[in-house]
Parts: sequence; C-alpha cells; structure tokens
Amino acid sequence: MRIAILGSGSIGGTLGKKWAAAGHDVAFGVRDARNPDVTKLLASIPARGRAVSLEAAIGTAEVVLFAVPGTAVASIVETLGPALAGRILVDASNNVGSSVLNNVAELAKCAGAKVFRAFNSLGWENFENPRFGDVDADLFYCGPDGDARAAVESLIQDIGLRPIRVGGIERAAEVDGVAALWFALVFGQKMGRNLAFKVLMR
Repeated sequence: MRIAILGSGSIGGTLGKKWAAAGHDVAFGVRDARNPDVTKLLASIPARGRAVSLEAAIGTAEVVLFAVPGTAVASIVETLGPALAGRILVDASNNVGSSVLNNVAELAKCAGAKVFRAFNSLGWENFENPRFGDVDADLFYCGPDGDARAAVESLIQDIGLRPIRVGGIERAAEVDGVAALWFALVFGQKMGRNLAFKVLMR
C-alpha cells in the first residue's frame, strides 16, 4: 500500500517504520527533508521509506496519515485540499487543550475523502511494542465501512494491534474519549506510558 505520513515525529516515525517493515511504500511529508532528525529516522527504515515535501508525499498515496500537531491540520487542508480529495485520510493528530481533540471536520472538507480517526489514543511506545505478555493491545478507531475500512484495519493489524471499530466517523468523540482516558491514567495518575486497553467479551 502507498502511504503518506504527514509528520515524522514519534507517532508518525514509529508507524512509518512498522509499515515499511511490513512491505508498504512509505513517504514522509516534511518541511525539511535534510533535518537531522528526519535523516536519523530514514536511516532506521528499509529502502521503502523516504522523506519529501508534503505535496510530493501525498502524490499517488492511497492513504494519508496526519501525524502533525493538531493546530497544523487546517492549514494543510487549506493548501493541499485538492490533492487530498478522494483519498483515505487518517486523523492521528490531537488538539491538546482544545474542547475538540480531533480534526475530522477539517479533513471532511476534502472532496470525496474517506475520513478515519485512529492512532490518536495510545502513545508511540504502544505502536513500537503493542504486546503485553501474550496479549495484543486494542486500537479504537472510527470511520466509514467498506473497502476503506478494510484497508485501515489492515494497517492497524500491521502494527500488531487489534482494531476495534467504534462506528462511523460521527463516533470520533468516543475515540477521543479513549485518548482522554489514556492521558488521565498516564499523566494524571502517573501510571507510565506503556499502558494500553483491551476489550474482553464472553
């Protein structure tokens, strides 16, 4: 699968490494491809990873993951909205300190885009190592049904997580609630960042 990751920080970088290792073509959209942190990231990724401009990364991508600060999403959509049209867009950004944590409303402005909310409710450590003993952590997400859903679930599984769909994109607030709980336990209760969730059923 051809994946554009906008951002190369802890979340985007960790996901990109895992997806490249799984055989996907990964392009990081960055402001400066010569940044030492970007160079270091690329050195840790197989030949399938590269760093280019935001627009070049989107290029022929089938999936675009937003792993930039939440405040940057609106300007990217305003500038590159036509290039994002019709693609699978995954909002992994968080508007920390805002009343609305997600940016799905901004992404929905891109004509024909299939918008998902995912990869925002756990720390990068859980993406790097999603296993707790012999149990895989769950990742809560939401978005439309159909082929796009199958693609997103496949990407979640490639990270080593079990996908748990909460519903359509109108359920973004519920997914954000999981993120708020993670923040409360990790930072408020000081339980440490290696913390994840599991749905149990009989």
